[in-house]
Amino acid sequence: MKTYFTSTLFRKTLASLSGVFLVLFLAGHLAGNLQLFIPGEAGQKQFNEYAFFMTTNPVVNLLSIITYSAIILHVLLTFYLTIQSRNARPVKYAVSSGTTNSSWASNNMAVLGTLLLIFLVIHLRSFWYEMHFGSIEKDIWGKKDLYTVTVSAFHELWYVSIYVISMVVLGLHLKHGLESAFQTLGFRTRKYSSSIKAITTGLVLLIPITFASIPIFIYIKNI
Repeated sequence: MKTYFTSTLFRKTLASLSGVFLVLFLAGHLAGNLQLFIPGEAGQKQFNEYAFFMTTNPVVNLLSIITYSAIILHVLLTFYLTIQSRNARPVKYAVSSGTTNSSWASNNMAVLGTLLLIFLVIHLRSFWYEMHFGSIEKDIWGKKDLYTVTVSAFHELWYVSIYVISMVVLGLHLKHGLESAFQTLGFRTRKYSSSIKAITTGLVLLIPITFASIPIFIYIKNI
């Protein structure tokens, strides 16, 4: 017997809620990474203390488990919904009028999501894995020196390029994802449409651009 909890709407709601939660996570992660703009030993000390706190605080560890779960849930649900949508319309229209309201991002969310997933694996391997399981040397204050690992990675043009391109992909993914999430959750009404558009546009521009500015800043400073 089909119920709400086995319906497509429920899956879309879960995908939307997990997506919104991950946007909040991105905002928090970005706030921490902004410490990489602090120059010299002051920046190194503060960033390494931040990294130590994020890997040892029990509340943060619990939030990390929730975040990993949200990522897995979001990936599985969005891919399932994409496949379900394509199976529901196996034959494409023979003629396209060219007036469709669908954007390129909305038609390629699976591709964008896959690219972000690949970037996430690279990113976690470069920093998260090294912090938890790598042989990172300690700084002069006795903390694992993730700052030097991060800055060294951003001295490599290939890594900076991958990072920046991935942030462009993130922006495209966020734009359609947030618009769809607000629509599914019932917030995108005529009354709140302009506010939702302003919030979405602000987040789409602020988060990826600021993230991308960090490796660019570090790379240029090293030239």
